[in-house]
Amino acid sequence: MTLPVESVPAGDIAAVEALQGDIIQLRTEMGRVIVGMDEAFEQLVITLLCRGHCILEGVPGLAKTMMISTMSSMIGLSFKRIQFTPDLMPADITGSDVLEEDHTTGKRIFRFVRGPVFANIILADEINRTPPKTQSALLEAMQERQVTIGETTHSLPEPFFVLATQNPIEQEGTYPLPEAQLDRFLMKIRVGYPSGQHEIEIAKRATTDYQVDVSHVLSADQVSHMQSLVRRIPTGEHVYEYASALARETRPPSTRGEAPGSGSNHHYISWGAGPRGSICLLMAAKARALLQGRFHVTTEDVRMIALPTLRHRIVPTFHAQVEGKSSDDIIRDIIDRVRIPDAN
Repeated sequence: MTLPVESVPAGDIAAVEALQGDIIQLRTEMGRVIVGMDEAFEQLVITLLCRGHCILEGVPGLAKTMMISTMSSMIGLSFKRIQFTPDLMPADITGSDVLEEDHTTGKRIFRFVRGPVFANIILADEINRTPPKTQSALLEAMQERQVTIGETTHSLPEPFFVLATQNPIEQEGTYPLPEAQLDRFLMKIRVGYPSGQHEIEIAKRATTDYQVDVSHVLSADQVSHMQSLVRRIPTGEHVYEYASALARETRPPSTRGEAPGSGSNHHYISWGAGPRGSICLLMAAKARALLQGRFHVTTEDVRMIALPTLRHRIVPTFHAQVEGKSSDDIIRDIIDRVRIPDAN
């Protein structure tokens, strides 16, 4: 369903047009620093527009950390990096109360010292290297955008994003994130190896005195305005139906009211995406529509963001592992199988 242009507020149309120029500038500035990661960058921007959080997964040396820090520089937001290690404690992230003596009165008082989580963009580097107790310190921050220390609740700055990285090849000494925490990430972005030509360009930049100062493109207020614009994007009923159908198809047949053993993926999935998966699909599709310069959502938008939005929300069975079926393979099968509803 395409919304008639005359029914869209003029201010929103102007905002979408202005957004295109900002996105082009963001891509240009990012390209001066990072080579060949356009898809990952677009998914990062979608996460930003949706007020979401994401995980970047890839082997070491693929510039995941550099991409995140460069984005924070372009947007002019405060940025903190937290290096997750086995000995990191929750208070090292959130902060803690410290006892101080007032030299004027001689009284001792508690003062809250803020941790690194009090920033606009948090890089949780190698988040799977710290125990669950410390990982869970981010749960309230990600979901409620606040942290509670003792009896006091402290609000986090807006906008607030947690961008986590993890290394998929080293499993010893790591603590995989539980499903409840994974579900709080809007996307799981897989960062792959660069192409041959891109790798040559990377080597040229890294082995010479190539340096670049990225320009300031957006402000915090502009980001907040874009986020509110995303929620105003009209969405047809058939798009809602399609996003819901994709999410429901990731669940075992018994949870959908079907007989055990029905469906072609019944023995591949032990648990699937909940309602938050449908919500994230729709929000990410709205943001993608904006990036494409459209003020309406299509089922193609949902298809294009289904993989990074759903891959971390399903739990493959032992049968899937034995047959070499990854979560990406299962989702691609679902995308091919689910019928696209007709637009009214």
